[in-house]
Amino acid sequence: MNIIRNPILRGFNPDPSIVRVGDDFYIATSTFEWFPGIQIHHSRDLKNWKLVARVLTRKSQLDMLGVPDSCGVWAPCLTHAGNTFYLVYSNVRSFDGWWKDTPNYLVTTDNILGEWSDPVFLSSSGFDGSLFHDDDGRKWYTSMLVDHRKGKFFGGIILQEYDPAQEKLIGKPRHIFEGTELGLTEGPHIYKKDGYYYYALAEGGTEYNHAFSIIRSKNIDGPFEVHPENPMITSRDNPGLLLQKAGHGDFVQTQQGDWYVVFLVGRPLAESGRCTLGRESAIQKVIWKEDDWPRLAHGSREPLVEIEAPELPQYTGVDEQVLDDFNTEHLNINFQSLRLPMTRDWVSLSDRPGFLRLKGRESLTSLHHQSLVARRVQHSHIVVSTCIEFDPDYFQQMAGLICYYNTSHYHYLYLSSNDEGDEKLLNIVSCDKFELSEPLPEPVDVTGVKRIFMKADFDHANLQFYYATEEDNWKKIGSVLDGSILSDDYVQEHCGRYRPAFTGAFVGLACQDLTGNKLHADFDWFKYEEINN
Repeated sequence: MNIIRNPILRGFNPDPSIVRVGDDFYIATSTFEWFPGIQIHHSRDLKNWKLVARVLTRKSQLDMLGVPDSCGVWAPCLTHAGNTFYLVYSNVRSFDGWWKDTPNYLVTTDNILGEWSDPVFLSSSGFDGSLFHDDDGRKWYTSMLVDHRKGKFFGGIILQEYDPAQEKLIGKPRHIFEGTELGLTEGPHIYKKDGYYYYALAEGGTEYNHAFSIIRSKNIDGPFEVHPENPMITSRDNPGLLLQKAGHGDFVQTQQGDWYVVFLVGRPLAESGRCTLGRESAIQKVIWKEDDWPRLAHGSREPLVEIEAPELPQYTGVDEQVLDDFNTEHLNINFQSLRLPMTRDWVSLSDRPGFLRLKGRESLTSLHHQSLVARRVQHSHIVVSTCIEFDPDYFQQMAGLICYYNTSHYHYLYLSSNDEGDEKLLNIVSCDKFELSEPLPEPVDVTGVKRIFMKADFDHANLQFYYATEEDNWKKIGSVLDGSILSDDYVQEHCGRYRPAFTGAFVGLACQDLTGNKLHADFDWFKYEEINN
């Protein structure tokens, strides 16, 4: 039997929204504060997926300067009608306290791999906006409602018509559903089948009580009945499952008429533990029973790691690059930056051909202008390495290899200098719960060495840094660090009252010049390897 193994999108790829156009399947996933915004993954068999594009590539589409950690782009909705792709997204500006600033926008394109339009503003009443194209030609926008009164927060689901000619929502928003008893209702998507309007809802919160609920009505605005076995998908009752946090999903039908559902999951290091890979995306086969309600094909609401794949031609060409030698015109698609585009004034592949040049900017605490490029951690055991050339002349100039979750949780192996600028020093700084520490008793003196090699072995919760002054002659630097602090679960547990946590661990390259003089660092290559223990 042809098998799909979950998750299909590994490492920080949450809130999947799927669409089929002909023989092509596309999934859009959330990116939060990472730029460019919204990942687009492509497949033709629902089994093998490739990251092929990002939607929000210009500051005119996505301005995240100063947004808090884990804000920015939430829960995209990708749809297709006529010859046009539509994508709705939230750009969350603030999320602390009673007030939530959650503007939602719409962009369109006729070529999903090309440029998307500038955004059309929709609404700021809630987040997780979604667009539905009815068969009568009308278009409907739905989202959750933020209700600040008496600390309620989740105010149910609202519906409003979208007029494409005027490029705006029209009429009054209608409050159509309060939510089921699971609560925390969000992430609505609308479908029409056999005379019913079905709404898929994310409920129970995005952690271990998460769930995927279904409601339906003969009318798009209700009244609704709830799935008789609600929730349709959840892991909440079985802490031993490999795939936890199941919820927030979207349906798709194949060319052959088979139905599948994609949804977010998490893979903890231990039962109800920390998920350093963040929230990922999984898939299950769906059947429709005689009562016209969808159910998972295997007869349970709990997600399976392995499921039956549809009978579709195998999708080939999925090629994960291990070594990036920076000899191309464009940075590898897996890399992203924080909040702002990668522009020539701070990152370049052409200033010194064959090298990635980063010009030092603000600190790792900054919500504005960091010089950091990184990629997702997508496996429980990875080894990443690089070679750096950097000549700091002051202690406020730093560059190196970083394992990063957010501005208050990271481990950083970096080169710097002393006050006089006559020594080159290798050091480690860790940030945990907003507090900085230097695990090394003393920095390692590498004065006079032009090329420094850096490596991080990130094995489940254990993170060990290495360095070398001669290639492949690795030496441990520092002790084993706690890599599990680079997880939603840890940050929410310890810092939840300060900020949300919805992303995942990244590994990458960084450069800071706190003097403001933009001293640059050159990186010769970056290697990312997944280790199967």
